[in-house]
Amino acid sequence: MIIGVLKEIKKDEYRVALVPAGVAALRQNGHTVLIQAGAGEGSNISDQAYTEAGATIVKSASEIYRRAELVLKVKEPQPAEYSLLRPKQILFTFFHFAANKALAQAMLKKKITCVAYETVEDAHGQLPILIPMSEVAGRMAVQEGAKYLEKPMRGKGILLGGIPGVASANVVILGGGIVGTNAAKVAAGFGAAVTLMDVDLNRLRYLEDIMPKNVSLLMSNEHNIAERIVHADLVFCCALIRGARAPILIRRWMLKKMKPGSVIVDVAIDQGGCAETSRPTTHAAPIYVEESVVHYCVTNIPGAVPITSTYGLTNATLPFARQIADRGLLRALKENPALARGVNIVHGKVTYRSLAQDLDLPYTSLQRALS
Repeated sequence: MIIGVLKEIKKDEYRVALVPAGVAALRQNGHTVLIQAGAGEGSNISDQAYTEAGATIVKSASEIYRRAELVLKVKEPQPAEYSLLRPKQILFTFFHFAANKALAQAMLKKKITCVAYETVEDAHGQLPILIPMSEVAGRMAVQEGAKYLEKPMRGKGILLGGIPGVASANVVILGGGIVGTNAAKVAAGFGAAVTLMDVDLNRLRYLEDIMPKNVSLLMSNEHNIAERIVHADLVFCCALIRGARAPILIRRWMLKKMKPGSVIVDVAIDQGGCAETSRPTTHAAPIYVEESVVHYCVTNIPGAVPITSTYGLTNATLPFARQIADRGLLRALKENPALARGVNIVHGKVTYRSLAQDLDLPYTSLQRALS
């Protein structure tokens, strides 16, 4: 199979979808790997490193799209790329369609097979490709939140961990999944007073066993959220509904009761965000202030640490990419249910039920769409 890897063009995105070790693994099985010139620069990977691993360097994205049967990316295609896509081409990347109907409609029109990193789900209900990026995002979110609590950054001017004789910051985390768990551990490590909230009582019981003593656990509901964020200095939105739009947990009326200079880091912004006032931002312009609260809503948080993120992502994606390349798409989907759950769109049809519901589009089962 001919596999293409593109240079990302989303603003402030420095990751790349494949590292040289991945090229070597694919070449071992007889596949051709095309790498767009400069694709790895943001992750400190040279074209020469790819060439030495067996890749062919090509100059343009258009050539990748023209020749590749399987295209590997990190972020969703940008509007400038839509015209380059070919019908029946397999695109394996983060899509987050639920927050971007225009993207979904473009992929439907082009009849692209869209395998979404974020919905590949194993037999245990885990999201193996999303997990490493969620780990990065959760840990980075605390770094960014702490920074934007500083007064010159328009925050209220409080040190996350405080000092002896001065109280530490109050942190509220909405969602006890991978992102929220990592954020809680890091915030607690700084010395903050952390409240971690989730809707799953069994998850809360599990978290009680692994969390430090300065993390308290609370059932997530509108009453408890409204009560806690009034006193919060820093709020992390980490709630996830797989393949669907993130739930809106913070309403504007709640925001109005928060202290001026408090910070919200909406890690769920890729899926639409958990705050009613959230809107996408970039690393170049990461924040805005609404209702006197600082909002940090960068859509690709892990992109700021591309060396860590690129290698972590490739560790997770490569086994699936190899299966598609080695067995062909149909056999790979039949033999690997986790990969089959990653298919969101195929042959101009939406095959992921919650996505169809969110975007008000017709749903077709994967089996029927493939037949």
